[in-house]
Amino acid sequence: QVLLVESGGGLVQAGGSLRLSCAASGRTFIPYAMGWFRQAPGKEREFVAATRWSGASTYYADSVKGRFTISRDNAKNTMYLQMNSLKPEDTAVYYCAASKNLMIGSSTYSYPNNYDYWGQGTQVTVSS
Repeated sequence: QVLLVESGGGLVQAGGSLRLSCAASGRTFIPYAMGWFRQAPGKEREFVAATRWSGASTYYADSVKGRFTISRDNAKNTMYLQMNSLKPEDTAVYYCAASKNLMIGSSTYSYPNNYDYWGQGTQVTVSS
């Protein structure tokens, strides 16, 4: 069983920064890709960013490009999301996810159904 645990959420003022972490544990697991999604109250879960576990490929939603940076530490089985210039509309529960399967095409990284494992989520609140 693979366990994903997010941390680093909190309350921040608009324009501020937060760094989320997602630690993977459990049986030996090397994902093909990992990603961040978020869900605001009353809205569907939406893609934020993703990274392949090997190589340098990263993918971002247009709404966060230039403000958020996804990274990983393979030795620690940990993924990060550095969030800068936060806006009130970034307020949501942020989830990390991992996929064990090959993904072909950049758009495939944005579909929640392509991910096999999910964390419990961490709340990010940005005040205006």
